[in-house]
Amino acid sequence: MFDLVPFGKRREDAFGMLAKSLNDVFSDDFFAPMKSTTLSFRTDIRENEQAYLIEAELPGFKKEEIDIDYASPYLTIKAVRSENSSEENEEHQVVRRERRYGEYVRRFYVQDIAEDGIRASLKDGLLSLEVPKRQKPQGRRIEIQDGGSEQGNN
Repeated sequence: MFDLVPFGKRREDAFGMLAKSLNDVFSDDFFAPMKSTTLSFRTDIRENEQAYLIEAELPGFKKEEIDIDYASPYLTIKAVRSENSSEENEEHQVVRRERRYGEYVRRFYVQDIAEDGIRASLKDGLLSLEVPKRQKPQGRRIEIQDGGSEQGNN
């Protein structure tokens, strides 16, 4: 005769169906031409008297896939992940792919650093950089010499 549906459930189902249909229409493939191929990643930056300390989350990347460059005054971290091009038969067809592929780039403006001392390490998907600051020369006191007696003799 009629369906016994808990109060409000029918509305949720209708909304769920609408959301699913919109999701299917506006899938990742639909917006692919408008998406940028450059992606970003999360970083934390700390500073002490001697250096800047940068930690960047790059899970799943190998050190061979990461480039770090310094061209004054920009420090650039770039990680490139290419899509695995494997042939799949009809039994194992990809229905949805949520892993991102492309170029991940972050650029930082830093100045007065000792570029020869930059160190980087990668462990468990966390890239750590130590960027030492250039040590400013210590000022020195300049003594004033008595010069009045030499000039007065002429």
